Amino acid sequence: MTRAIEEAAPRRQKVQAAEVGTDILRGLAELAPATSLSRLAEHVGMPASKVHRYLQALIASGFAEQDVSTNHYGLGPAALFVGLAAIGRLDVVKVATPALAELRDQVNETCFLAVWGNHGPTVVHVEQAVRAVTLVTQVGSVLPLLGSSTGLVFNAFLPDAETTPLREAELARPDARDAAALAATTEAIRRTHLQPVHGLLMAGVHALSAPLFATGGRLVGVLTVVGAAPGFTAEADGEAARRLLASARAISARMGGDCSPAA
Repeated sequence: MTRAIEEAAPRRQKVQAAEVGTDILRGLAELAPATSLSRLAEHVGMPASKVHRYLQALIASGFAEQDVSTNHYGLGPAALFVGLAAIGRLDVVKVATPALAELRDQVNETCFLAVWGNHGPTVVHVEQAVRAVTLVTQVGSVLPLLGSSTGLVFNAFLPDAETTPLREAELARPDARDAAALAATTEAIRRTHLQPVHGLLMAGVHALSAPLFATGGRLVGVLTVVGAAPGFTAEADGEAARRLLASARAISARMGGDCSPAA
């Protein structure tokens, strides 16, 4: 028994050391891009001397680095590699699915996720509400770029090289909105990260859409809440919009992106 206890002690010490190291790494990430030793020690709640010892080990393994001009510490290339690898494994459908179900329960309206497909905005996951609007929210549905709240968000944040052919084709239609109105809408979406529409795609059907971003500010999808009048008003300053934006921010953060509106 004594021998077993003695053998277990080094293992416990290694586990504790690993936990301290990960706490310091997390602190470096939370204080990124760089921080002083004293601030880091205060942030993680450890003595500066202890943090310094662990930082030296992390620097040696490439997980931390020190700027010689400021003596500040930051994440090293090994930590960045691990972080990017973890983000690369995330799939927007997998990450967004539980959040979509929660959002549906919160607003009691149909919620769906769309991604950019070969033919434009494509619905890939739907959480139906009791009073479901099914005509435009079936998995596999392709939505118009300029004739839906979902499409307008894609138009606002995707590179022009991806959207120009579809946009030009829709603008050439007799019933298309004028370029000035589209430019104003696009600017508003980029500023607020929200697009409400009222009966645009279908009379009596309203929608709210918000973008999802991954690392590097890359748009990876659009969340949309859709419902029928008069039960759903899709107001930009309403409770549904607030909850939609909160869900979009949470999913984007998980994907390594930032979905915080500029206004």
